[in-house]
Amino acid sequence: MKRIIVTGGAGFIGCNFVRHVLNPADVEGTAAADCEVLVFDKLTYAGSLESLRDIEDNPRYHFLKADITDRQAVRQAFQDFRPTAVVNFAAESHVDRSIDGPGEFIHTNIVGTFELLEASRHYVSEQKVSEQKVSEQNVTTDPNGDEPFRFLHVSTDEVYGSLGETGLFAETTPYAPNSPYAASKASADHLARAYFHTYGLPVVITNCSNNYGPFQFPEKLIPLMILNALAGKPLPIYGDGANVRDWLYVDDHCRGILLALLRGDLGEKYNIGGHNERTNLQVVDRICDILQEALPPADNNALVQRSMGHYRDLKTFVRDRPGHDQRYAIDSDKIQQQLGWRALHNFETGLEQTVRWYIDNHDWCQAVRQNQYDGQRLGLGKA
Repeated sequence: MKRIIVTGGAGFIGCNFVRHVLNPADVEGTAAADCEVLVFDKLTYAGSLESLRDIEDNPRYHFLKADITDRQAVRQAFQDFRPTAVVNFAAESHVDRSIDGPGEFIHTNIVGTFELLEASRHYVSEQKVSEQKVSEQNVTTDPNGDEPFRFLHVSTDEVYGSLGETGLFAETTPYAPNSPYAASKASADHLARAYFHTYGLPVVITNCSNNYGPFQFPEKLIPLMILNALAGKPLPIYGDGANVRDWLYVDDHCRGILLALLRGDLGEKYNIGGHNERTNLQVVDRICDILQEALPPADNNALVQRSMGHYRDLKTFVRDRPGHDQRYAIDSDKIQQQLGWRALHNFETGLEQTVRWYIDNHDWCQAVRQNQYDGQRLGLGKA
């Protein structure tokens, strides 16, 4: 791919993907090392240029502050940048926030995806007309070289609903979303699929399990627990903490997305999971144990002042989230067998790297949280 528009590229997974594409050492022979990237991001509370600070001087990186629901801005970006691919990360993504205010999720995740698909459809159509004119004049110049356009839509396992004690989500699992967030993502998935079947738009869809790693906004479970623990604050665990998630290290997810973009069959979807199922309580306990070794309570003034002997003492069980899905787990066989993807991180090593990253990047945490989020409880369904 020569020119990729990455929507939501200043968010958690998006910024890691951009960094992955622009760093030749990370590409692993996928022939994306020479591409240019345009990050198209509204910079809401969860998106920050601080997450892209280390690559802002890269000549192959470009940034545009804009909203995917803004039709004029989207279509102008297509005309100016002339992309060979779009990777759509842009979405409101926190389930708790979707419970408190579903309207923003409907607007961004559904209407925004529609605008991107429509812009892509018109762009591809214009390319075909241009190519026809070139062919009639017996000229071989192709504005995109030999690179066909692709649209990759990034989605979630939450569109499938909730699992019992056994079983895995496959690409053929029926959709059964249980939160406004999941419903909005399911709607966007259906739109992307429809544009392939109706208009022939070259679409690929990926559905991932719970991501974790560097640059995740601190409202999500893992960074929230790390930062609360470091500050000596309570670690709120929903319900009994028995809800199970399949954890996927963000770098592994980005590798899977790039493979699906470059090699995935058009019109297909690929599930990407970490095969690391843990209860929320197990995750919190492990974070506490890693912190106990990395920064003993005796060296943490926040715990010394509270006479805390172990980070686990901060655990607090709180009222459960409304409609809380019990278990998610992804079957990644398709992307493994067809595209050769596999996760390179297990949960133990990935979580330890993540905890240490948050310890070492306090300035980033302060910058992205400032006037945005102070750790308050979300998702109680307040009007």
